[in-house]
Amino acid sequence: MLGLMQEHPLGVAAIVRHAERMHGRKTITTRTRRGLVTASFSETIARARRLASVLRSLGVGPGDRVATFSWNHQQHLEAYVAVPCMGAVLHTLNIRLFEADLAYIVEHAQDKVVIVDRSLWPQWERVAARVSCIRATIVVDDEPESPCLPGTLDYEELLSAHPETASFPDVPESHAAAMCYTSGTTGHPKGVVYSHRSTHLHTCMLGTVDALGICERDTVLAIVPMFHANAWGLPYGCLMWGADLVLPGRFMAPEALTELVVQRKVTFASGVPTIWLGMLEPLRKAKEQVRLSRIACAGSAVPPTLQRSYERELGVPIVHAWGMTETSPLVTFSKPLASHGDVSPEALERVLEKQGRAAPGVEIRIVGDDGREAPWDGKAVGEIQVRGNWIAASYYRDESSSQKFQDGWLRTGDVATIDPDGYVHLADRTKDLVKSGGEWISSVVLEGLIMGHPSVAEAAVIAVPHPRWSERPLACVVVRKGAALSKDDVIEFLRDKVAKWWLPDDVVFIEEVPKTSVGKFDKKVLRERFKDHRSS
Repeated sequence: MLGLMQEHPLGVAAIVRHAERMHGRKTITTRTRRGLVTASFSETIARARRLASVLRSLGVGPGDRVATFSWNHQQHLEAYVAVPCMGAVLHTLNIRLFEADLAYIVEHAQDKVVIVDRSLWPQWERVAARVSCIRATIVVDDEPESPCLPGTLDYEELLSAHPETASFPDVPESHAAAMCYTSGTTGHPKGVVYSHRSTHLHTCMLGTVDALGICERDTVLAIVPMFHANAWGLPYGCLMWGADLVLPGRFMAPEALTELVVQRKVTFASGVPTIWLGMLEPLRKAKEQVRLSRIACAGSAVPPTLQRSYERELGVPIVHAWGMTETSPLVTFSKPLASHGDVSPEALERVLEKQGRAAPGVEIRIVGDDGREAPWDGKAVGEIQVRGNWIAASYYRDESSSQKFQDGWLRTGDVATIDPDGYVHLADRTKDLVKSGGEWISSVVLEGLIMGHPSVAEAAVIAVPHPRWSERPLACVVVRKGAALSKDDVIEFLRDKVAKWWLPDDVVFIEEVPKTSVGKFDKKVLRERFKDHRSS
């Protein structure tokens, strides 16, 4: 017997129609060189309809890829709306990747049109010289007086010359809506293609209380880049749930971001741990003016000391989350349970330091080296594997898919424990674990502990070769400005916090921990730099 219910495609167009009808007066504010620029959802969606007309006039049709090479701003959001709603595929390019990688990605995706910020033009020009598939280049310029670049089309001139598309018809929900390429992988970057259905379901999930709880009363500052895993779904989340959206443009300094938090009365913000490390001091100074109710942090493990600083000093909880490009991206969220009502604040902090519980719609497990599922006892360690409605099933045109996707599960490469309540506690990436004498040492745990030292600004732990133990941990430490620190200081600080055999064999002091294109610690650079290191 079949159910007798209506069926309508789950897709981006349904999100946009709802936003236009129910939340038309809500706003998008962008920081530009000219100051803050604000437009309503209705105005922004109307401009997106014009953009769809522009793209059709340039020959973009269903399934064609439209790339963006842009910061977080209103025009980028207009592309988020226009491109998938016209049946094409939005392809956000990571502006922080090397030119060779970007050229490979553009050619591999066969992008037809690119929308690029003028401020990024010198970088894009070098990429463009290496690709042949781009048929038209549209430039977004926040300085209207500047002349048009040769061989390009001006975004605002195009919009003013084209009518609004009458409607955004539903696209079959299995069709591609957007694509992103992974960073930090071995070999070439891997393409992940999101469907309309997966995007819609992930967006619905973001509004649930035990996820991010985005709602109409929120003002959301999306610091996480729109070129990285679709800004964790926040652009669509704000449209669906009616939250005012604040976009920082290219102005990413901690002081500038803090100013936005204060000026726009931001209640919710998102970013990787390095962002919140940088913003802690400016937010302390503006504490009386800050209206933040929560922060979402993912991308890498949040140092426990950072989480405690925000909670205790600013009264702002950091919601620890976990996911990856292949998972749309968010999967787990660390929120307290009813059963935590009677635990001490310290015990609750230890729970919320974990990456959290899987959202409905996703199944999660950990698998040990023996290939068997490990128990949820908070002790057994295994690789996180996931499956669900917004989890990738394969990579785009990539033969390595069979290694990553097996038996309907995505092998994430992240190693974790899961406790009896379902809280995932990330131990490490498989490639970042230190295997000493046949036993595993978590670089993530050591890094979090070292960064608890008051004289430490940043710390990364890597494995270096050892003649007896195969590998031993090396701590790479950045000292806070004006502070003094020695190797012995670091070792003594750790001595009563970890097993003796976990203690780093050596500590080196560096100017800065190198970062990946998405703000994570780039340990492969450190591994190469210290590959011949011998402990002193």
